[in-house]
Amino acid sequence: MSAGDTLYLKIGKNVVVTDRRVTLGDVAKMECTDQAALRQIRQKKLYSFRAEDEKKKKNTLVVFSVLKVIELIHEDYPNLDISNEGESDFIVEYVKSPEKPVWMNCLKTVILCILIFFGAAFTIMAFNNDVGVTDVFAKFYQQITGMESNGITELEICYSIGLAVGIIVFFNHVGHKKITHDPTPIQIEMRKYETDLDTAFINNAERRGHSVDVD
Repeated sequence: MSAGDTLYLKIGKNVVVTDRRVTLGDVAKMECTDQAALRQIRQKKLYSFRAEDEKKKKNTLVVFSVLKVIELIHEDYPNLDISNEGESDFIVEYVKSPEKPVWMNCLKTVILCILIFFGAAFTIMAFNNDVGVTDVFAKFYQQITGMESNGITELEICYSIGLAVGIIVFFNHVGHKKITHDPTPIQIEMRKYETDLDTAFINNAERRGHSVDVD
């Protein structure tokens, strides 16, 4: 490796691996003009998850400092300049089988749809009863037309259609297709939750001294 070469390093906050033997290439995206050195660095071992931990389903998440990665690289290439373009602390999570059985995913989807359906229905009914939408529509219909409402008029029909359209537009999702390319509110909230979860896990590991860092 010639003098002045720079290795650009980028690591995400949460990296999922499926092999117990974790290499630098598994967790980091790297770029360098010296391709031979780059191939060797990618093959360098970072960590190994133990088989007994896998059976007990514990210690499958490990927090690392990027300084540990830099230290490992400098063991073989002490004069290499390294530019970190990613996270300073990151989580490596070992997952034995990333793809669960199809029937399990279908079962979870069905249960989730049932919970969302009844939860949304209860919320809508509670809202309508609190504000007295039926009475408001009946009085408004009588003032406009001069006739009593039978409970099923143009107002109720338009309200029901508008409510359904509003939900579809808000969640930006119809079946398996999205209306626009923007992330849905559920996707945004899930990303926020994942970010908060990763941050909390990293902070807890650092406080307990369980993160893998340089000496």
